[in-house]
Amino acid sequence: MARIIGAVACSHTPTIGFAFDKNKQQDPVWAPIFEAFAPVRRWLDEQKPDVLFFIYNDHVTSFFFDHYSAFTLGVGEQHAVADEGGGARDLPALAGHPKLAQHIGRSLVADEFDMSFFQDRALDHGVFSPLSLLCPHEPAWSTPVIPLQVGVLQSPVPSARRCWRLGQALRRAVESYPDDLKVAIVATGGLSHQVHGERAGFNNTAWDAQFLDLIENDPVRLTEMTQAELATLGGAEGAEVIMWLVMRGALSANIRKTHQSYYLPSMTGIATAVYENLASPPIAGEAERHRRHVEAQLAGVEKLDGTYPFTLETSVRAYRLNRFLHAMTQPEHRARFLTDEETSFDAAGLTPQERDLVRQRDWRGLIHYGVIFFMLEKLGAVVGVSNLHIYAAMRGQTLEAFQQTRNAPGALYSVAGKDAAPQSWDASTQATTN
Repeated sequence: MARIIGAVACSHTPTIGFAFDKNKQQDPVWAPIFEAFAPVRRWLDEQKPDVLFFIYNDHVTSFFFDHYSAFTLGVGEQHAVADEGGGARDLPALAGHPKLAQHIGRSLVADEFDMSFFQDRALDHGVFSPLSLLCPHEPAWSTPVIPLQVGVLQSPVPSARRCWRLGQALRRAVESYPDDLKVAIVATGGLSHQVHGERAGFNNTAWDAQFLDLIENDPVRLTEMTQAELATLGGAEGAEVIMWLVMRGALSANIRKTHQSYYLPSMTGIATAVYENLASPPIAGEAERHRRHVEAQLAGVEKLDGTYPFTLETSVRAYRLNRFLHAMTQPEHRARFLTDEETSFDAAGLTPQERDLVRQRDWRGLIHYGVIFFMLEKLGAVVGVSNLHIYAAMRGQTLEAFQQTRNAPGALYSVAGKDAAPQSWDASTQATTN
């Protein structure tokens, strides 16, 4: 089964990425950064983890305040480099590990963490700044990454204790994954810094040293701290060190620190550390018991004929086609589709099977493929097909036969709005347009 071999902790300031991109390795101002990361990279090279679980916060780049979640797990197949305002860095996209990510996501929800999930969102310097110095990446990154984005920029944020407990749940998730994988946890953020207001430039090296001692030897004390207390000691943005508690909670009580460094070049205390996990393996039926716990909510659903739960696995597998159909909410996409379906298929990169399903309006086949129903009704609204037509087709019935199973056999409807073309099945529309 999978196991957590240890953890890396490091700051994620853009200073790190800047120094790397500008080849500052020999510059005396910047060289200490590279020296601090070198032992961490050596440890990763020696341990050769199969997956990095990367805890970070986005800096309002890919995640805006129209939807801002506490804990958001990346479950997709690839993670691109974000453009943070001046163009994306010249780095390859990261490979994800969808199967492990899906298991972790399901496990965390089973443990009552209300997770959000993302695909097709680029990652900013919270990931790529430290990763530049942690892993080789030419022509591709050496290790798949599962990113966990923690919403620490808009209060209320998760408490330190909640982050600790998430880490404990993460350990259960990883250790119950049946495949033999070595997982390393990477915690980013901090240390002391503040980048806004009249207090901008605040640092507290004494607190940074105390925090590094506590996260190693007495992390539970940190779980009692409030955001205000963390901000007082380490600056408002330095309070993001709660993300380190996710990492520490995922490790056993007994760890071995093999490396630690600290450097304050400018705005942020840059720390690196390596902690080897000294956890004993799961005992007796612990892992199997947790897998049953994860499966409990959907246990037995497979016995329901004609029922296909939309799971994380389905979402990742059918993401491209669901995204294409979701774009029917955009006027330009609708117009392009209605004018020339084949061109719209090309633009979306649909596979031959996906194109054929849409061409034939194969409603049942689309469901079997992994399209969620609410994309079908969007397509139906665009092409002038009522929801009832779709329901009947999924059941293998004529519209008339299906209508006879309803309390109001004459009720036809769709989600089409004010811009929709006349719906051929809608008698009231026909009456007003004839």
